[in-house]
Amino acid sequence: MAKIKAIIPVAGIGTRLRPHTHTIPKALLHVAGKPILGHILDQVKELGIKEVILILGYLGEKIEAYAKKEHPGIKFHFAYQEKALGPGHAIYLAKPFVKDGDPLLIIYGDTIFVGDMKKCLKTKKDGAIAVKRVSDPRRFGVVRMKGDRVVDVVEKPDYVRPMDAMIGIYFMRNSKLLFDALDEMVETKRMTKGEFYLTDAFKIMLEKKASLTTFRMEGWFDCGKPETLLSTNRYLLGKKGNGKTKVVAENTVIIPPVFIGKKVMLKNSIIGPYVSIADGAIIKTSIIRDSIINRNAVIENAQLQESLIGENAIVQNIIEKLNVGDNSEISFNS
Repeated sequence: MAKIKAIIPVAGIGTRLRPHTHTIPKALLHVAGKPILGHILDQVKELGIKEVILILGYLGEKIEAYAKKEHPGIKFHFAYQEKALGPGHAIYLAKPFVKDGDPLLIIYGDTIFVGDMKKCLKTKKDGAIAVKRVSDPRRFGVVRMKGDRVVDVVEKPDYVRPMDAMIGIYFMRNSKLLFDALDEMVETKRMTKGEFYLTDAFKIMLEKKASLTTFRMEGWFDCGKPETLLSTNRYLLGKKGNGKTKVVAENTVIIPPVFIGKKVMLKNSIIGPYVSIADGAIIKTSIIRDSIINRNAVIENAQLQESLIGENAIVQNIIEKLNVGDNSEISFNS
């Protein structure tokens, strides 16, 4: 088999993660010590994949800079999705960087997966789709199976019953079949609810007798909302345990699991469990639990739980559950 390339669409605006995505693209938001995209690229490298196509949009230049600086061992290609025409259209834009028939691994850029992706690369069928059983499939694309073969796919069905939902990992053993379907989808404007979805391309592939199957991952963690970002942080910290560099901690109790970055100062505080603190943060006389604190944030005299604190934010004299964007200042003076 030829060398596998990966496509990661990261063009989304991240509206549900405002105010953080006013200044940082969703893919670069930190969880358990590194950006969402960083976790995905680590998985890609573990598979031996050395060539990645990133589909960029909102604040794409920041993602481009991050990828080049932090992952020099990967050869990156960048395509910009100027209009939000759907995830199927995003994958369509990768075509200039893919040779006919190159095997492809597609991973959506706002989700972190746990499990062995190598099993999907071993399929003898034309493609394999990662799925998860859900009780309410209305916000997913779903598959219908006959034996080990996919016989139909439906995007966001309007009925409620347990089904296998597509969760954002796809392996195409022969990418020509996919891009031929994407070409037809775009040329004929074959859309679902006003957008191009991969589901539409898979329908075309099935109509042309392509063979698709499914596989399951151990875990699937959506990072698209504050509460799911925090739950992903909890899971990853619990799985990986403590990650700490040299830290200045004066009269401070640290309750694992936590991640503490470089040049962090902690004084008279209780940190943890399930707290990620990025580089340069300062925390004094505070209790922080189940939260993500971003770079250079300053927190004093605060009790925070289930909170997201942005870069360079200042939080003082607060007992709250907070969602504070970059460069913000919140304080309460009685």
